[in-house]
Amino acid sequence: QVQVVESGGGLVQAGGSLRLSCAASGSIFSINGMGWHRQAPGKQRELAAAITSGGVTNYADSVKGRFTISRDNAKNTVYLQMNSLKPEDTAVYYCNVKGTYYNDSYYLADFGSWGQGTQVTVSS
Repeated sequence: QVQVVESGGGLVQAGGSLRLSCAASGSIFSINGMGWHRQAPGKQRELAAAITSGGVTNYADSVKGRFTISRDNAKNTVYLQMNSLKPEDTAVYYCNVKGTYYNDSYYLADFGSWGQGTQVTVSS
């Protein structure tokens, strides 16, 4: 099994910065895609940023130029540096990790795991 744990959320004033971290652990063989999604009250969950195993990144238009996603493959960890935060960035941020792991029968299987979410609140 694979566990995903996020950290780093909090309350910040508009224009401020926060850094989110997400660590995956368990019987991981390899990690492919890692990403950050967010869900604001009353809205659907949306992709904020994603990064492939090769370091190719993808950002929502609303965060381009302000957010930076990065990963440390040795630590199975992905980060989201958020600068110039706006009140509309307020949401619960969820980490998603996809890859392969050793299941209970020690066979390789695909996984896609979500973290529990971390609240980011930006005050105006």
